[in-house]
Amino acid sequence: MKKWIWIGVVAVVAIFFYATYNGFVNREEGLKSAWSNVETQYQRRADLIPNLVNTVKGYAAHETQTLNEVRSALGRLIAVSESYPDLKANQNFLELQAQLEGTENRIAVARKDFNAAAQQYNVSVRRFPANLVARMFGFGQKPYFESAEGAAAAPQVTF
Repeated sequence: MKKWIWIGVVAVVAIFFYATYNGFVNREEGLKSAWSNVETQYQRRADLIPNLVNTVKGYAAHETQTLNEVRSALGRLIAVSESYPDLKANQNFLELQAQLEGTENRIAVARKDFNAAAQQYNVSVRRFPANLVARMFGFGQKPYFESAEGAAAAPQVTF
């Protein structure tokens, strides 16, 4: 009878280790995926801005004086659109503004999703008794996304 109890205890412990380890692996992969989404959105912004600016430049080539004034005026796109109501009417300019705003929103969502995944992972790594398995297999806490100084500001768009 004692033999069956020990076999049962060993089986329960083995199942616990198996399930806990696989849970950590799943959460860690979710964390990597969330970080990849953050990087994807940064790359989208890096690719998008020059292309959209070139589109607007091509349309506005004949508006050299206005563009020179824009270049010397405020660096932020929204402020420029308020200063130059004629540019607001331009569909290309409106599309550029919408794309930039959308990209910044996508980046914010990706950052939030990453931090949520990091929180879920870190809680599972710290929670007892799973923390014993985490230490045993080298699963440690992961850092949250923190912006570098100045990174929160969108890149400046210059024409």
